[in-house]
Amino acid sequence: MTLASGPAAVPFFLPVDGGQRFCLFHPAVGDCRGAVLYVHPFAEELNRSRRMAALQARALAAQGYGVLQIDLHGCGDSSGDFGDARWETWRRDLASAHAWLDTRLAQPITLLGLRLGAALALDFARTAAKAPARIVLWQPALSGPSVLAQFLRLRVANDMLSGGDTRLGTAALRAALARGETLEIAGYDLHPELAQAIDALDAALLTPHKIPVHWFELATAPDRPLTAAASSTVERWRRARVLVQARQVVGQPFWSTQEITECPALVAATCEAIQEPVDAV
Repeated sequence: MTLASGPAAVPFFLPVDGGQRFCLFHPAVGDCRGAVLYVHPFAEELNRSRRMAALQARALAAQGYGVLQIDLHGCGDSSGDFGDARWETWRRDLASAHAWLDTRLAQPITLLGLRLGAALALDFARTAAKAPARIVLWQPALSGPSVLAQFLRLRVANDMLSGGDTRLGTAALRAALARGETLEIAGYDLHPELAQAIDALDAALLTPHKIPVHWFELATAPDRPLTAAASSTVERWRRARVLVQARQVVGQPFWSTQEITECPALVAATCEAIQEPVDAV
């Protein structure tokens, strides 16, 4: 897939309390119709999804949406170390980015979150000073304990391959975090406070009341059903009167593949969703 033509993205550092965050702003082509704030996923998934994030941002900009990408505290080119990052500082980063977009464009803002970034977007939306117009979720990771367990297993696997102490399973690593120890996992220092915040995430507590949601899951075939966990959460939100539309898109999990992977169908479906009237969800 080729990048859509249009103005080049504008890099800048957004001042925040205690540092600055690296941002890329994609100006809208022609009259501005809205704004989008992209919330990246966790750890290495951020790097593996940069190509798709860029494709999506350029496609939306070509259709008249200003798109802001921000590297959260301790991530990418932003200030701070990953080991200093906390869930709360990431929420404050989103508040700063949201305010910047609102001041610059004065347009309805859509939150677009991938994996753990989707959970962060939902959490931020609950207490945002100005509610987003809609939320788009890409393969949301809404079970905090599962996310943490998956990340800890990377450390276990690395210890096994390197001949380290194989007795340190995920239970032992959780115990170390509970004692306040910072763990090095796959090149990332995981602080116990951040681990605790992730472990406490529960989709049931992130219901986006009064905010329309587009939920996208990737599948190997168009007729595959949503996962049981996704279906359960979507139904629970609908019972809470949330306008949520869930769709399957055929594509590879680009945030985890070894090679840079694109999913043009997801880019197209996301553009279509964001152009829909809010009450059409």
